[in-house]
Amino acid sequence: MLTKDLLRVSRAGGGYHPQFSTREDRPLAARVIGVYQGHVGEARHELDAALEELEREADDFKLVRGFAKLLDREATFETRAAIDPERARRATFAAAEAVGVVTAAERGEALAAAADRLDTTPETVEGSLYADLDEREVLAAFESPWSPEELCAQYDLSLAQTALFDATELRVRSADPKALVSAVKRLRLLYEIRNTDASPGSAAGALSDREVIVTGPDSLFRRTRRYGTRFARLLRTITKAGEWELAATIDDRGTERELRLTDEDLRVPGTEPVVEVEYDSTVEADFAARFDSLDLDWELVREPEPLATGSRVMIPDFAFDWKHGPFRVFFEIMGFWTPEYVAKKLDQIDGLENVELLVAVDESLGVGEELEARDARAIPYSGTVRLRDVRDALRRYEDRLNDEQAAALPDELVPDPDVIGLSTLAADRGVSETAIEGREFPEHERVGRTLVRPAVLGSLANEIEPGIDLSAVEERLEMHGIDDTSAVLSELGYRVEWEGLSGGVVREK
Repeated sequence: MLTKDLLRVSRAGGGYHPQFSTREDRPLAARVIGVYQGHVGEARHELDAALEELEREADDFKLVRGFAKLLDREATFETRAAIDPERARRATFAAAEAVGVVTAAERGEALAAAADRLDTTPETVEGSLYADLDEREVLAAFESPWSPEELCAQYDLSLAQTALFDATELRVRSADPKALVSAVKRLRLLYEIRNTDASPGSAAGALSDREVIVTGPDSLFRRTRRYGTRFARLLRTITKAGEWELAATIDDRGTERELRLTDEDLRVPGTEPVVEVEYDSTVEADFAARFDSLDLDWELVREPEPLATGSRVMIPDFAFDWKHGPFRVFFEIMGFWTPEYVAKKLDQIDGLENVELLVAVDESLGVGEELEARDARAIPYSGTVRLRDVRDALRRYEDRLNDEQAAALPDELVPDPDVIGLSTLAADRGVSETAIEGREFPEHERVGRTLVRPAVLGSLANEIEPGIDLSAVEERLEMHGIDDTSAVLSELGYRVEWEGLSGGVVREK
């Protein structure tokens, strides 16, 4: 982004049109790059003077300053002084106080006295006095990441981003809507999705028939630069889609204007700055990280498929997929939202049909009862979403699903293998382990979490005797496909007499 004072827009016809660079501006971009390259090793005030001269020659001084603003971020400035400037000032001011500086001669006496104290020359002291001021800093290194053409492209993108900082709403259609929504979520922007009358493959080309509407920074209760910056950074993702179009409502000093752009106006610059925000700083990311650390019967899915809700579309933050069957529970987190956005979200939820939905709602919003009235299970939170509350809400579905799966199973199960774990049998049946817990296994004995035919247990009883090494027992069990050593030994009437941390021998109980 550029600073607001460098914004160049046209308001012709009541619109709001950023004044992008043209092909004719590339020589100017090259000259600005050259000014920076030619002033490496010189003070900043000399660089500034050269840029000011270029501004006077250019048709629009803001364009020169815009180029320089971008290049300045790639420049390295440093203080160069023989003596630490602060130390030089302390010594000189102390000497000046003793001398009583009024004339140039007295100033020279103070510098000489300070030089004696610092064991250097008056010229060195004078050169170090204010070397740490911005205009005295030296351009130590500069390497442009852009060619003149790429600098113009970066300028155009930055100019559009600056213009969007005053947007109250942004409406986008893209050839890559999934990437767009993913970026919106990563940037933690307020948004909604609605269907349009257009259809893919029509005159609009490859554009999606869904329009993403993003709330602009100017619509928030408390307009923060952080949100505005994230909002503006979304433009880079939009421009990557190949084909796209956007319309933004701009608050132009109290006057509402419309800004329209398409892929013909902007292209992605040649370099790729970081556009991701720190994911683990969000409530959603914090919840995802903690949920993934649990061993539950649910798989957390980020950004699941869109849900139709009337003429609009809703993409919940997450979905929980049941690991033992085709069942999905959607999960939405309602955090820092404006009242208008909350109202839209409640309307979306009200329009959902045949969808299981959990909603974690910030207690400060005060809409828990309204969610319950819409058949959405509300989970209040403050700061972070409590895992226990989500786990309890999912358990309600688990109990129902387990009961349904158990009811569909026969009372007796006869697996073909001589040895099979309950987890393997459940997976083969496509059910949870809980669903088969109450079944009968007439041809097997249950040893811990493993089903074993009696003949196998008899064979093991003949192979295992008191005093045998535990490692030898584990080898025999492994040959039969059994990994629950403790449960089998207990079933056969043995225990382990441990010798050290890992070794041991088998003894009778």
